[in-house]
Amino acid sequence: MATTCFHFPSTVRYCRQHPHVAPIRAEIPDITLPKGIVLSRVSVTDYRGNILLDTFVRPTQPISDYRHIETGLQFTDLVHAPFFHHVQMSVAALIKGKLIVGHALWNFLSVMGLNHPAIDTRDLALFLPFRRTMQFNGIMSLRVLVKRFMERNIGGGYEHPLEFARASIDLFRSCESVWEEIVYSGSWPCALPSPAHAECFS
Repeated sequence: MATTCFHFPSTVRYCRQHPHVAPIRAEIPDITLPKGIVLSRVSVTDYRGNILLDTFVRPTQPISDYRHIETGLQFTDLVHAPFFHHVQMSVAALIKGKLIVGHALWNFLSVMGLNHPAIDTRDLALFLPFRRTMQFNGIMSLRVLVKRFMERNIGGGYEHPLEFARASIDLFRSCESVWEEIVYSGSWPCALPSPAHAECFS
């Protein structure tokens, strides 16, 4: 059975408006597992793209096909990697009390088994000014958003978590002043995620 393997890049920063900001992004290559979802890698950078955490995650079940050409993963990447609960604790410590920024944050929070205050999220997939400009009310991929608003191509070959983490924070920085002005005014500039993901937000 084909299942989904997630990479999670994130970014943390200091700013005047908020104590810290942490952009995060989920990558979804397929690998073959008996069942379920496996988290394969977590990358955390700061506001300027410097790495704070970059680690593979040991699978919680045997993998029968790494689909290396599509995912970039191989056995040696994961066999001695840290266990999931250790990585989960590290990520939880990094994002606690911080503003998190990324694309489809519910994917990140769900697979990490974490939740986060909704007011402290900035989700590029839900940002309404992007949708109005693109004249599309659904979720557009990070690739599409970065290409449209930054004239930059990402994700050549397989999706690399650090590349997507850095693209996420770059895109957020490009519209940060507009985003934060709307929040400061008491409005909310994002669509709401599906109620099915309510447990991801506190």
